[in-house]
Amino acid sequence: MDMSELIVKDNALIQASYTLDLTEQRLILLAIIQARETGEGISSDSLLHVHAHTYAEHFDVNKSTAYTVMKDACKGLFDRYVTYHDKNPKTGKDRSFHCRWVDKIGYEKDTGIVYMRFTHDVVPLITRLEAQFTSYELEQVKNLNSGYAIRLYELLMQWKSVGKTSMYKLHQFRQQLGVEENKYSRMSDFKKYVLDFAVQQINDHTDINVKYDQKKDGRRITGFVFKFEAKAKNKSKRTVEPN
Repeated sequence: MDMSELIVKDNALIQASYTLDLTEQRLILLAIIQARETGEGISSDSLLHVHAHTYAEHFDVNKSTAYTVMKDACKGLFDRYVTYHDKNPKTGKDRSFHCRWVDKIGYEKDTGIVYMRFTHDVVPLITRLEAQFTSYELEQVKNLNSGYAIRLYELLMQWKSVGKTSMYKLHQFRQQLGVEENKYSRMSDFKKYVLDFAVQQINDHTDINVKYDQKKDGRRITGFVFKFEAKAKNKSKRTVEPN
């Protein structure tokens, strides 16, 4: 793959669509932390590991719960894939690719350790996440108990230098949040269970306040633009329970 094609692919992965549940997202974040703290780095050769007690401490659950959810997440993450779109650099034709997150994942029962190896194609996405999230920002997302909220926070952080996003078109935005095709198809359900809940989670549990404007074509909502700003340092946070 030449450099121009590599750049095209890496840029496409930044806007990739993927579906991960909350525990699977947390496993990936912890793998990033582990790679950073050990200095091991992340490559398609790295067999990263996440210990259940680390999960328990980081996300404030008991160890037995951590063991159970991590073991289940191993099965789910192995089947997950990323979808990204680009143009063939030689012909200009639109392309769509699916690539798996991991090509190897396992669980060591006696120690409660999950091992995972990211695929060659998805490593640029992982390393982009690693570069994007400072340790402080990882601290912010640990209190989010919605996978949609984690993904929205991640998307917003791409715009942190300006505090405002471009318009996310509805269909693509649903995919980027990881909302499955047949879930929350009614706008009222999408806003209640995905968008508004994610915004509330971010506002109550992270370092930013976010609001959105909806864009319409006539009466039909076609997309959203988000604006956000840093909270005052001494602002207290409320506790939110998921629906």
